[in-house]
Amino acid sequence: MVAKGWIKSIEVIFEFMKLQDADRVRCVVFLLNGDARIWWESASTTVNMRTLSWDGFKEVFYSKYFDKEVRAKLTRDFMTQRQGDSSVAEFVRKFERGCYFVPLIANDARAKLRHFLDGLRPILSRDVKVAGPATYAVAVTRALAAVQDLIDIENDRQGKRPYPAPQQQYQQRPQFKKPYQG
Repeated sequence: MVAKGWIKSIEVIFEFMKLQDADRVRCVVFLLNGDARIWWESASTTVNMRTLSWDGFKEVFYSKYFDKEVRAKLTRDFMTQRQGDSSVAEFVRKFERGCYFVPLIANDARAKLRHFLDGLRPILSRDVKVAGPATYAVAVTRALAAVQDLIDIENDRQGKRPYPAPQQQYQQRPQFKKPYQG
């Protein structure tokens, strides 16, 4: 996850700087140090640096840090991921991490939304679906609100929820001083 996070953070910088493909590769190679630098010196002999694209670099990089078995396991874990006893915030964190390994879902807004809703606890999924979220972000917001709604319902059921003080029906008229009549 550290390696994947590093690549994602570098990509954010590349997008901000509007770097072209070849510049991305040169820049990331410059940033490698320690064991990653030693690995690259060996790995770079197997690729053509003149034609190596950013996606090509990532493929070489991921083959070192995420072999096919690890990627397949992470993909399976994501595809079967359910909220279970975890909080919505924790489920969202795991869901977003898993999206890195399943770009077919992560890059398709409808599939991402559907997969997220399918992973929520049934009662939350129902509440979120009723709201008809159009996007994943809206679904996350609605899921968090649905949890709070369930907490409020349970507190209300147990008589723990504070009710607002009843408003007075009649307000007193303001008292004005009589003008001075000397």
